[in-house]
Amino acid sequence: MFDKGQLAGLMKKAQEMQKNLEKAQEEVAKLEVEGESGAGMVKVTMTGKHDIKKVTIDDAVMDDKEMLEDLIAAAVNDANRKVEEQSQSKMGAATAGMPFGGLPGGMKFPF
Repeated sequence: MFDKGQLAGLMKKAQEMQKNLEKAQEEVAKLEVEGESGAGMVKVTMTGKHDIKKVTIDDAVMDDKEMLEDLIAAAVNDANRKVEEQSQSKMGAATAGMPFGGLPGGMKFPF
C-alpha cells in the first residue's frame, strides 16, 4: 500500500502542517476585527478569541433602547463573522498542500 518513503514523506508533511497550524492559531489569537451596524453607529472591536474589547455607540441612537439593542447584536454578529472568515483563511493557508483525502485508511488528524 505505502512504502516507507511515502509514509515518511506523509509524516513530514503532517509535522510541517502541525507547525503551520500552531502559527496560524497564534495569529488568530492576536487578531482584532471591527464589526459595525447602522452605517457605523455601533462598532464592536473583537479579538480572534471572540472577546469583545471595545464598544462604540453614536449618541444619535442613545434615545431608542430597542434599536440600540438590535444594533449592538448586529455589530457583534458582524464581528463574529469577520473573525470566522479570517480564522478560516489563516487555517486554510496552514493546511494547504496536505492531501486530507489521500491519507491511508484509518489514519486521522491529529496523529
